[in-house]
Amino acid sequence: MKTPQIAFVTGAEGFIGSYLVKYLQHEGWEVIGGYRLHENRPELSLPRLHFVQCDLRDGQRVEQIVKKYSPTHVFHLGAQSLPTVSWDDPVGTFESNIMGSLHIFESIRNQKRPATIVSACSSAEYGHVPAAAIPVREDQPLRPLHPYGISKVCLDLLAREYFLDYKIPAVNIRLFNTTGPGKTNDAPSDFVRQIIRIKKGLQKPIIEVGNLKTERAFLDVHDTVRGFYLAAKKGQAGEAYNLCATKTHEVGTVLKTAIRLAGIKAQIREVDRLMRPSDERIIFGATEKIQRATGWRPLRTLDQTLKSMLEYWEKAM
Repeated sequence: MKTPQIAFVTGAEGFIGSYLVKYLQHEGWEVIGGYRLHENRPELSLPRLHFVQCDLRDGQRVEQIVKKYSPTHVFHLGAQSLPTVSWDDPVGTFESNIMGSLHIFESIRNQKRPATIVSACSSAEYGHVPAAAIPVREDQPLRPLHPYGISKVCLDLLAREYFLDYKIPAVNIRLFNTTGPGKTNDAPSDFVRQIIRIKKGLQKPIIEVGNLKTERAFLDVHDTVRGFYLAAKKGQAGEAYNLCATKTHEVGTVLKTAIRLAGIKAQIREVDRLMRPSDERIIFGATEKIQRATGWRPLRTLDQTLKSMLEYWEKAM
């Protein structure tokens, strides 16, 4: 008899987590979506889908949920995920991202049959990468530049240690720039939201921007969650995999593409408040390793992603 697939998704209220919950549910899995705050409880209602309040810093609560549902897989996305916030609150970031992760691994270690854990690690673990090493590969030294990046290195090492010492099948995903409908606080979403405001007459035809010369590989969130799913099914335990788009675009090109798709005319204005003190010229990860292991590859183009984001915000505003 086939074992039913039961997934515990931490951070289910987040951008990627909310998409992953729906993807797994549509694949026929039973899904337990963990969220931190009651006011952020997801409204999604689907068969075989349960939402549970779970602050990962509460080890007893994590243990309680794992014992009750006995997941076959844990998709660990719950975290304080903003580098800027990590500078202001390094203690809170470490409590959430390191101790929260430790509670997950300890609760799974106490299962009779340990679940597969797929953890959302980050490209921030690499820090500044020399131009000669781009696209960055998984064997690049980990030299993070902020507390958030350090916390993700700790998660990466925790997963490997629990695999080596306790045989927990742990797979790490080092995630690069991901965007899509509903995303906030990144360049594409900021561009798209301003464009829709202009279309609706809520903003003058002026788009305020920061540095448009950097290059980024923006991965569509639908491709991202499929990558997590395939890593759970086919990834090698104890390994880390980059998950990134396979092509970079200058941020200015992303803006021009969004303007073209929306069919508007607007002035582009650089403003100091959107300029970062330091900004990597290019962020780009090699993905041959995950492609070889799982057969994953991104399916959505930049045009498709931006079009879906424009449609989302057209309805949301």
